[in-house]
Amino acid sequence: MPQMSPLSWLILFMVFTLSYLGFLTMNYFSTFYSSKTPSQININSTSHSWKW
Repeated sequence: MPQMSPLSWLILFMVFTLSYLGFLTMNYFSTFYSSKTPSQININSTSHSWKW
């Protein structure tokens, strides 16, 4: 029925939008971010002598 096509496009758009948002949230919460304090970060402060 042609009268129902705008409704099906709206439902299709909502399904793809919700699946996209679900995919983004799953990717965001699946990564593990290790929080390091500044005392745990080793900064190599040796100076380099460049020879040009």
